[in-house]
Amino acid sequence: MTWKIQLSELNYDHSERNAVNRVVSGEWLTMGGKCGEFETEFSRHHDFDHPGVFVSSATAGLHLILMALQITEGDEVIVPALTFVSDANVVLQLGATPVFADSTSLEDFNLSTDDVIDKITDKTRAIVIVHFAGFPMDLERLKKVCEAKGVWLIEDCAHAPGASIGSKYCGTFGDFGFFSFFSNKNLAVGEGGMVFAKDQDKLDMVRSMRSHGMSSVTLDRHLGRSSTYDVQNIGLNYRPDEIRAALGIEQLKKLKEGNVKRGRLFDRYKENFTDSLVKVPFANIEADVLPAYHIMPIILPKLCDRNMVMDKMKNVGIQTSIHYPSFSSFSAYKKLVSFNGINIAQDICARELTLPLHPRLKFGELDIVSNVLLEAVN
Repeated sequence: MTWKIQLSELNYDHSERNAVNRVVSGEWLTMGGKCGEFETEFSRHHDFDHPGVFVSSATAGLHLILMALQITEGDEVIVPALTFVSDANVVLQLGATPVFADSTSLEDFNLSTDDVIDKITDKTRAIVIVHFAGFPMDLERLKKVCEAKGVWLIEDCAHAPGASIGSKYCGTFGDFGFFSFFSNKNLAVGEGGMVFAKDQDKLDMVRSMRSHGMSSVTLDRHLGRSSTYDVQNIGLNYRPDEIRAALGIEQLKKLKEGNVKRGRLFDRYKENFTDSLVKVPFANIEADVLPAYHIMPIILPKLCDRNMVMDKMKNVGIQTSIHYPSFSSFSAYKKLVSFNGINIAQDICARELTLPLHPRLKFGELDIVSNVLLEAVN
């Protein structure tokens, strides 16, 4: 189907095309100098102490983090009940148990710190939080609890590149942070992710494990810097490539301006839905909080038929989505985990609708989306 107004669009132009052409002309495609350059530039942009580790996806990044922490059978990892399935998938793949924590409220989709703390047990090894829709979660209280209990704090920043509280960027509050560069993200390269860690030894382990745990990479042997290699850790092939790194470098140049544009669009939506049956989460944020405005989530009225609303918008060419379906709706999860004590997240999952939001969206198009939605709801 050809959408008249898409949920997201690539913020690409000749810069990305030229960058890819330069890589192809250089005839080295696998992980190399461009990947290192992107790691350095992205890390500098987010004020990290040392370069992060560019990996093939955000999911790969979380998998490597949990492997570096030796998460295994018998361990528990607290994850949001409102998040993409990958966060819990990775925990289950390692034989550990995901424990779902509730959202704060219909006005604040981020994790409830109280519920997270209540669900920490002697088996809890790590907590994964999500800065939902790019709105930073205040982690100061949770950090103190994690430090006191010896629990690792991991920030899922897939929605939050460039987001900050005060002078600190998302990804710098916890022990680890990881980002996503999927096609619909604020910084899009197709597939890819970035991992950061405060502990340099843990970050070095992640770097090693992304390429089979080998002591040297293919580029080293290509350039004659090494003739063989040792396998120092049991790793996987989670390497990125030079084309995606080149795209990332160009996208990074547009990130700040793109986030500002997303913020203006968010404010216009908020204005359009004032005094209506449609509710906008994160409508009130602290003055020192700078969101990334990754997506535009709304809450429909309780008795509203979401499928009907989505169909009506689809019929006029407007793309919408859901962030996210409930874990309890997935057949693979129904017999594996408990869904107790996550009533707010379940309510959000049943009533949330995601509207188009991206730097190329025009205010006139946004107003059309708003009007069609309000007509469908009313």
